[in-house]
Amino acid sequence: MARYTDAVCRLCRREGQKLFLKGDRCYTDKCGVSRREYAPGMHGQGRTKVSEYGTQLREKQKAKRYYGVLESQFRGYFEIASKKKGKTGENLLSLLETRLDNTVYRLGFAMSRAEARQLVLHGHFTVNGRKVNIPSYLVKPGMTIALKEGSRSLDKFKNVIEANAFRNPPKWLEYDANSLSAKVTGVPAREDIDLPVEEQLIVELYSK
Repeated sequence: MARYTDAVCRLCRREGQKLFLKGDRCYTDKCGVSRREYAPGMHGQGRTKVSEYGTQLREKQKAKRYYGVLESQFRGYFEIASKKKGKTGENLLSLLETRLDNTVYRLGFAMSRAEARQLVLHGHFTVNGRKVNIPSYLVKPGMTIALKEGSRSLDKFKNVIEANAFRNPPKWLEYDANSLSAKVTGVPAREDIDLPVEEQLIVELYSK
C-alpha cells in the first residue's frame, strides 16, 4: 500500500499553514510551521509569483495532504464526485470526509488522521458489527462505527476515554459514549467540514 513516508511537517510548511498532520505536536511550539514560516528547501524563503495553475495546484495538494491520500486515489474520488448531483467540489470533500479513517479521527479516537489510519489497519473498529480494516472504506447514512470490544482494554483507548478527549463530532455523526460507537445520520455538508481549501479551484484544475 503506497503512502507518504517523509517528514510531514514539510507538507504543512509547503502549504504555508497548519494541516494538523501530527496531532498534539501541531498545537505546541515544536510545530514546523510555527518554527519556520516559509516553504522547505534552499529556495523556500524566496519570493515567487504564483500562477493561476499554481494556485489551483496548491489547493489540490492541500486537500490531498489533509486527508492523507495519493494522487490516484484523489483523482478517483473526483471522478465519483463529478458524476453525482450537486456541486462537484462539495461532493468531493464529502466523499473524503466519509472515509473510515477520517471518521475515526472525527470521533476523537485518534489525534491525527495518520494515527486513525493505523488504528483502522490494525482492525480496532467495526462497521455494522463487522471488522473493517480498510482506511478508505466509505461510511454511509445508517451505518454504525464502533470500537471493538477487545480493543477497549488497551491503554491507548483507555487513556482517551478516561481523559474524556472525544471531540464534539460533526452533525452527521451521532456519538454514543456508553457503547463507544457512532451512527452515521447523514451526508457531510460543506459547513461541517473545516478544511481550509477552496474546492472550486480543484474542480477548475481537473476540468482543464
